[in-house]
Formats: sequence, C-alpha cells, structure tokens
Amino acid sequence: MRTFRVIQWTTGKVGKLSLRGILDDPRLELAGVYAYSADKVGVDAGTLCGRPETGVSATADIDALLALDADTVLYTPFMADLDHVTRLLGAGLDVISTNLFLNVGGIRGDTKDALAAACAAGGSSLYVTGINPGWINTMVTAMTAVCRDVQCVSIAESADVSVYQSAETWQALGFALPEAPPAVLEVAKLWLSTFRDSVERMAVALGYELDEMQLFLEHQTVSETVDLGWLRLEQGTIGALRARWDGNVAGRTVLQQHIAWYLTKKLNGGWTFDDDHYQVIIRGEPEVRTRIRFVPPESWGNHEWDTMTAMPAVSAVGDVAAAPPGILTLADVGLPRAPAGLWLRDRQGGSV
Repeated sequence: MRTFRVIQWTTGKVGKLSLRGILDDPRLELAGVYAYSADKVGVDAGTLCGRPETGVSATADIDALLALDADTVLYTPFMADLDHVTRLLGAGLDVISTNLFLNVGGIRGDTKDALAAACAAGGSSLYVTGINPGWINTMVTAMTAVCRDVQCVSIAESADVSVYQSAETWQALGFALPEAPPAVLEVAKLWLSTFRDSVERMAVALGYELDEMQLFLEHQTVSETVDLGWLRLEQGTIGALRARWDGNVAGRTVLQQHIAWYLTKKLNGGWTFDDDHYQVIIRGEPEVRTRIRFVPPESWGNHEWDTMTAMPAVSAVGDVAAAPPGILTLADVGLPRAPAGLWLRDRQGGSV
C-alpha cells in the first residue's frame, strides 16, 4: 500500500478536523503544516488539533514546506490565496481544497486559467470538494448509474444550523433581523453560491451544458422570542431561510439544489422541516428516492459538524493522485472512501 505524504494548509475550524483525519488515516503521513496565524508557528500539529504530539510543527515558511517532498496539500483556509495555490501546483503538489476560491472569482475565467496553467507546469491536480455540500453531489451523481433515463436530479438539504454557534455568520445571512435588507440578501446569495457550485459540478459530470442558473430565496420570522444562549431571536425576527438553485437547459430544469436552514422551528408561516439531512430524488427510469440522516456522537461539540466538510477531502487523496493532471471533476475522481478495513486491522492488532 502506497503512503501519501500530506501537508495540511491552515488549522482553522475545518483544517483542525482534516488534520485529525490525516493522522487517523493509515494511507497518509503528515509531512507538514502551514500556519496562517503567527501564534501557531512552531506549535506541534497534535496540539493544534487536540491530539498527542506528532513531532511535526507548523510553519509559515513556504519554501520549507515545498522542500518536504510531499505529495498532496489539503487546502482549507477560509479565504483562498491564488498565489499560494498556483505555487503549490506549479511545484508538483496535488491540491485538494474545501475552499471554492469565491473571493478570487471562483474557478472560472482568469482564476481558472491560472490554476490550469500551474497544474500543467507541475504535472499536478486540483480537486475542489467544497465547503458544503462537498460530498452529497458526488454520491448523487454516481446514483444516476442505475437509470436508463434521467429527467431531473434534485437534492434537498435540511439542517438545524443552531449547532454552528456563530452569531456573526447567521446575522450576516439575515437571522435575528426583522427583515433582510438588500445588502444582507447579497451576502446570502454569496454564501449560497456554494450550492450553485455543487449544481455546476454535477452538470459537468452528467454532461449537461447549463444555459441558466436561477436562485430562489426566502426568509421566515420566529413566532416567539427564542434565546439560543449565543444568539437571541426576538419575536418577529428572522429565524430560518429556504433557497433553491435551478440548473436549466433550454428552459427545462434538470438539476435542483434545495436548502432549508433554521435556528428554531418556532416559526411563522407554517414552515416545516425534514428531520433527515438530505432527501434525494432522481426522476427518470427508474425514479430513485433516498434519504440520509447523520447521527453525531454525543462527544461532538461546536463546529464538529465540519467533520463532514473535512473528511471528503482527506479521503480523496489517493484518488486524486491516481487521476490525470489538471483541474479535476467529479467524474475524474470517482468515489473516495474511508480506509475501513485498515482501521479494523489496526483495532485488532494487525490481523482480521
């Protein structure tokens, strides 16, 4: 079994969890850690992610990281640095990113050209798993393989977002306000563009050439005052949103991504929410329907749900290495998976 040497790039909310994922995966070896914050430079990787010391300390020295003879960079910063990524790719390192590069225009236009040129120069690959959904689009694209005809693919996400205790985040999306002013709506559209990216990725993998993307967005207010402990929602202020991205071809919707986020179910307007996190409907022959619910362990605290953003990137390292150089699509990478058999052998002392 080949072992891949991996560099973790930043250790924020998602990076801390992907760092744990690297340490837990027998297929991977932690080669280095890039620290964005000066106070993390020189700190052991284990300390940064709540694990025993590893002997690998974080650094801000990019030259030193490039000299480590690593294979892959797991790139998880909140804001993308195009110069950093093109340098990594140009040096021959595969980059797997949870970041969608939205702050530099997304992977299109000049940004896409720069990333593609760096991949060509280094013989390397860039694969973006995404912040959210980051996984379900891969699964649903593969599910269409049982169909002899596909008319529309729909993914509906339903989430109690009160588990993500960031008042600033939800206020920026209009929550706790009496109404969503135009500036807030623009911020919400930007945040929801991660779901647009999901639809576009499925379109590429399924061979659709979308000629239109439409966003529908609405908010709902709370029916009574709700105090979450970290954010207070006064009666009549916003406590939930619903949105939908439609991907259209010649006026026909072929892909849909629904989003329903709520801080409380005590809402006006009769809004209800699915307790399953995902509902998938593939209309075709046959029609495919499935539901997915994540059940977290009791030990999970604030932001542990970001595990499901981090782990698809960690699990994709070997598949990305096996793929051709360039900017990779869902079809190029296939279905990354956990090393379940290796974990079992480790628990049983090396034998099954």
